[in-house]
Formats: sequence, C-alpha cells, structure tokens
Amino acid sequence: MAPDHRGDGPVPPIGAQALFDDVMWADAVVRCADVDAHATGAGTGTRLLTARPLRDRPGALLCGSCDLDTRPVLSAALGVLTRIPGAVVHLDLSGVAFLDAAAVAALVQANATVTGQGRRLVLHHPPYSLRKVVEMFPDECAALEVAA
Repeated sequence: MAPDHRGDGPVPPIGAQALFDDVMWADAVVRCADVDAHATGAGTGTRLLTARPLRDRPGALLCGSCDLDTRPVLSAALGVLTRIPGAVVHLDLSGVAFLDAAAVAALVQANATVTGQGRRLVLHHPPYSLRKVVEMFPDECAALEVAA
C-alpha cells in the first residue's frame, strides 16, 4: 500500500520515523490510506491521518482518525513530536474525529517521554472519544494535560 501523495512534499514510507530534520519539521504530510478501499478500489473513499507542524508554536496538528489503520502514522507523528525542542510542546487534536484506546495509550507514552525530558505536552481540543477513554482509565490517563 503506497501513501497518497499530492505533491506537497516528500512523503516517507508508512511507519517512517525520520520526519524530523534536526530542529525543524520537514514539509511532509504523512498519510495513511484506508487499506480496504485502496486495495479493492471500492469503499467510501480514503481515510487519512495527517500530521502537520503548527506554525505559531512548537507542536503539531493531527487531522483524521487514530485507529488500527492509521497507527503507523500516529506512531511516526508522536515520535517527531517528542523531539520538537521547547519547554512546552502542543498537540492540536481539533481535526481528529476519533481516537481508539491504543491511540490514547500512545499519547500517554508520548507524554511520558516528553515529561521525562523535563518538558510538557499539552493537548488542545480533544475529541469526545479521548474524553471517554480518559473516563474509563482515569489512573492511566491522569498525566495527560489538556488545555482549558
């Protein structure tokens, strides 16, 4: 399965971790296509998860759905996020329609990585699904910081 590409920069292979070049995000957009729709040519279209750098502060904007199909992209994006310099790193989830429990666990792990570096990861605009997972697993998710 090849990622979709619209000419807006180089797109690394799915699961690639090398999206970050020293201190600056590459101008790449990571995409993960819906496997069934892509493989059969049928389906409701392409589901994407994209990760783009925030222009106004250190961090990223996620758009799409974070589930089994897009897990490699989420992993790559969070790997980049944990290497962005700054005392506070921001993750804007306003474009995320859904986060499954494994995606929330990946956020908790990314938060632990950033916290271990003496920094903070702040989540913005969490979707309903994140709030529901936090309600189900309050102890595991207690370290997540959500902006007011």
